[in-house]
Amino acid sequence: MRTAVCPGSFDPVTNGHLDIISRAAALFDEVTVAVLRNPSKSGLFTVDERVSLLDRCVRGLDNVNVASFDGLLVDFCTERGIATIVKGLRAVTDFDSELQMAQMNRRLADVETVFVPTSQEYSFVASSLVKEVAMYGGDVVGLVPDEVLASLRERLAERR
Repeated sequence: MRTAVCPGSFDPVTNGHLDIISRAAALFDEVTVAVLRNPSKSGLFTVDERVSLLDRCVRGLDNVNVASFDGLLVDFCTERGIATIVKGLRAVTDFDSELQMAQMNRRLADVETVFVPTSQEYSFVASSLVKEVAMYGGDVVGLVPDEVLASLRERLAERR
């Protein structure tokens, strides 16, 4: 069975993330979306909220599941028998850091990394940019799934 993981913070999940996840689902038998639990970062959404939002967003993809993890991604992969990491690339600048991570992950464990270029319509979309635009009242419709849009607006309203 061909298994893969799509890791990230997903704070919040964007349509760019879902583009990569759905394309990975077409390439692999089983895909785990792994939400990083990083205690040194305080996100807009808790890890449990991000997992819940992702669960709703990938509901139609039968071979995709969502989990959270902390520590090294390769340890998560080894524990679950996941052979491949799928990473989306928006621009050349993403490639530099992602290549270093891929090489380190390969050195630490027998886990390969596959790079998938983001679809053109999402090449500029980043969670941090979406949050900033939404925080100042900008329109992020079409950049995040509807399930996320409502939660994003609600959370930002709470913080004001």
